[in-house]
Amino acid sequence: MEADEAVVAWKRLEPNTSAPLPAYAPAAVSDFLDRGRESLTAATRALDSGDDVAAGRELHSLRQSFHELRRNSGLYDLGDCVFEIAPAMEKLRVAATRYGEQPAPASAEDTVAAASAFRDRLQRCNDWASPEIAEKSEFRRLIDGAIASSGEIAHAAMAGDGPLVHRYLIELRSYAQLLDFRYG
Repeated sequence: MEADEAVVAWKRLEPNTSAPLPAYAPAAVSDFLDRGRESLTAATRALDSGDDVAAGRELHSLRQSFHELRRNSGLYDLGDCVFEIAPAMEKLRVAATRYGEQPAPASAEDTVAAASAFRDRLQRCNDWASPEIAEKSEFRRLIDGAIASSGEIAHAAMAGDGPLVHRYLIELRSYAQLLDFRYG
């Protein structure tokens, strides 16, 4: 249903013969609108055929192109910062999983480094939050909890506690997903 609503809303954004893009609009906007329409159509087709993975890939591609358009236009905000949490979370997931499979000192160092990079990304997003958002208890709970847990996963890895690393990883993935869902 949401994909269908997005397609309808997207059509209102697209230029048409009665209301073309303004002459000063950059070509990137036109390209973005064209690619977005194609991505939404492909996602809808994939959902209709039951291919959730392909639909997710198309929607992620659309989000990525929107993020790039905003960044290139100088319109970076909290949503863009939160979008950039996912790659840092993925690096932490890989490092923590590797640590769980082989809890060697080198694996612990990789986990600590990935946790530090993730915490830095979270802190950056905290700094990007407007005062209105930063004061919301929901945002505080998510961002502060994620920052604290990113420090704890590093401590657990250095202590050699594989099960605790795994529990913190699950917690951090939840925080990252909730931040993305609510503020991304």
